[in-house]
Amino acid sequence: MIIGVGTDLANIERIQGTLDRFGQRFKTRVFTEIEQAKAERRKDVAGTYAKRWAAKEACSKALGTGLAMGIAWKDMAVANISTGQPTMTLTGWAKRRLDELTPANHTATIHVSLTDDHPWAHAIVMIEAHPTTGNG
Repeated sequence: MIIGVGTDLANIERIQGTLDRFGQRFKTRVFTEIEQAKAERRKDVAGTYAKRWAAKEACSKALGTGLAMGIAWKDMAVANISTGQPTMTLTGWAKRRLDELTPANHTATIHVSLTDDHPWAHAIVMIEAHPTTGNG
């Protein structure tokens, strides 16, 4: 069953302006060390940050909160598996919110899709709950 869907569109040029203005302060406040390392290795640094920004916004919407109710930016972290597929890991308040939304005897899976076409970065996050036990 689907327990949440969120989407977000971020302007890459706006993220570049924020990076230019606030630099490391912005990066440290919003992105995990893994997210920063990924972005800094890429040719399109701002586009990589913008996709991750959009993913965090989309995830907060899928959790039904937006960036309210105590969710911190770094409670939602984007990483990539070896094939390049993005994944989302939740900690802190975001994880507690996910646990509240997940029905008993179910496990939540977070699906993430990221894309960009300058000047836009887009993310979709879908949270699915599937039974962890038999029919009972």
